[in-house]
Amino acid sequence: MNWLVGAILLLLLALILDFGLLAYAVYVLLGVLLVSRYLTRTWAESLSAQRECNRLTANIGETVAIVVTIKNLGRLPVPWLLLEDLLPRRALIHDPPNLGVEGRRVKLSMLRSGGAKNLLYQLRCNRRGYYQLGPLIMETGDLFGLHRRYRVVTDPHFLLVYPKVMPLEGYDVASRRPIGEVRMSYRLYEDPTRIAGVRQYQVGDPLSRVHWKATARTARLHCKVYEPSTVAGATLLLDFHTASHDPRHEPMRSELAVTTAASLANAVYEMGQQVGLVTNGRDAADRIRQEGWDYDIRTRDAARRAASMAETSDRLRPVVVETRRGPDQVMRIFETLARIELTDGLNLTQLIGETANRMPRDATVVAILASVSEQHAVALGNLKRRGFAVTAVLNLFEEYDFAHASGPLLAQGIETRHLKDDAAIVTICRRLALRG
Repeated sequence: MNWLVGAILLLLLALILDFGLLAYAVYVLLGVLLVSRYLTRTWAESLSAQRECNRLTANIGETVAIVVTIKNLGRLPVPWLLLEDLLPRRALIHDPPNLGVEGRRVKLSMLRSGGAKNLLYQLRCNRRGYYQLGPLIMETGDLFGLHRRYRVVTDPHFLLVYPKVMPLEGYDVASRRPIGEVRMSYRLYEDPTRIAGVRQYQVGDPLSRVHWKATARTARLHCKVYEPSTVAGATLLLDFHTASHDPRHEPMRSELAVTTAASLANAVYEMGQQVGLVTNGRDAADRIRQEGWDYDIRTRDAARRAASMAETSDRLRPVVVETRRGPDQVMRIFETLARIELTDGLNLTQLIGETANRMPRDATVVAILASVSEQHAVALGNLKRRGFAVTAVLNLFEEYDFAHASGPLLAQGIETRHLKDDAAIVTICRRLALRG
């Protein structure tokens, strides 16, 4: 636009001063500007693209192959074309990156009329996550560099990488369970469907407890004694608030917390018990549905920003996978853990206040924490006083930090476990299995 305005002003000046040669040169310049603008728009609008992925779900260590095919549907050849298949910034900034790129996802080439070009590359999944693949940004322009045109084509694909699960090697969970029902030490309420014995009637016993056969046989009132219900399974309470995680230790400590949650869920599932997940993290899929991405592109930088997932969110809704049994329960938890991200929304105290009524009392609450404050300890202590069985897994490397964080929790009567590294996950899962 600046070139066009300048050329028109120069033409008016040449006409006013009667400079014929200058006016002729300006006519040529205006012609070049108009032709180059027309050709650039024609080239950009004649391009189309399509992306193909061999899979959209993967485990850590696996490779995903991606092929992007670009076609020129117009009658004119495109003299130059810059292609870039976008990946989110957070997938590339770490060392090693969350997604390792093998091949070329950026390419500069020519494209004849009716021709096609391919972008071939592979992504090695190094960390769990929910990653946006694409869209494809195409840039072309005239040979003089006067005009450039940017287009965002192909809807993005979304790759789900499951979290790593630490197996209990050399430990058979099923062999720890005797035939029949499991009797546990943490008891809650009497179960009227399970009769443990008979005793003599005591003042205040309801008539519904009277054992009429024993009463008739002994000529004295006898009452039934019931087995108490027990704690079975676990509700994983994962603190994923940004303020709770030291940025100097990211993303290692937060990824370790997710691996621990996935491994605990898998261990509880293999025991045939109920398992659930409650977290204050941000669900990437839910955020993308809410925010979407923009198609209105003016510059290449604007195209990058619009095609990338937003980095912040002010939503204050917890992510909950209800505690229950079922063959698909552990996969729901794995998918949720794969998508979860650190957020500055609900803190742990607010999370417990929002979700305490949705957590069953017959499952142990396993809180996975990266830091412990007095407010956190009091909130977990209130859960324990309400009848929940509560244990805490402290995601801290140093022994001193673990001892310092354990103090407020121990004062509330809450058992703590030290999550130092990957090796500690197996020990924590084994202890949970033995406790069950």
